[in-house]
Parts: sequence; C-alpha cells; structure tokens
Amino acid sequence: MCRFGTASRTGEPHLVPVSYVWDDNRAYIVTDYRTRKLKNLRENPQAAILVDSGVTRKLILISGPVEIIEKGKEYQRLYKLFYSRLDWVKRDPWKEGEAPFIKITPTFKAGWGLG
Repeated sequence: MCRFGTASRTGEPHLVPVSYVWDDNRAYIVTDYRTRKLKNLRENPQAAILVDSGVTRKLILISGPVEIIEKGKEYQRLYKLFYSRLDWVKRDPWKEGEAPFIKITPTFKAGWGLG
C-alpha cells in the first residue's frame, strides 16, 4: 500500500491509500473511472506517491507526470503484472475498459532511513 496524492486544476489536494506495483523505474496504480483521483489527473496530470514501512520509519516519496493507460498491449501487460503480484486482483478481477492504470514516471525522489 501507498498514499497517492493528486490535485485538482485549482490545486485542491486529494490523498488516498492505494495498492501499487513498481516496475521498470515507474509506479503504477489502478483506479475506477468514477474516482476523484482520476478526475484530478485528467485536469492536472501530476501525482505523488509515499510508501512507508510504518514500524521502521523508512519511506520513499516520488512525484512526477502521469499517463492514463486504458487499453492495448501495455494495459494487458500491466493487468498480468498486477494479477501476479496482488492477491486482491485474483479475487476481484476486471476487464479492459473497466478500470484504467495510472503510470507515474518519477521526476523527484526523496527518502528517509534508506541508507
């Protein structure tokens, strides 16, 4: 789990917990079409992710531009990746066109307690 932050066109922040997958130096999440985070990303295609361990006080923060992936080969690759790494995807599968993936390409990284 991580905390996923977006902002509206006017700068109103929105922060929610989400599952994520890290692959090829990018973070990916999946969301429903009716979410505030997706609405925000369509208006303002920037996001931040905070991952922390809680107990050990280690964390990493990344932020950068996003890409919304709704169909095609990359969508299918990401679905397989999420399916292989997250148990809840096996329990609650979806089809292409039902939930878009969000790709975050980090342009900023910061961490605490990582080395």
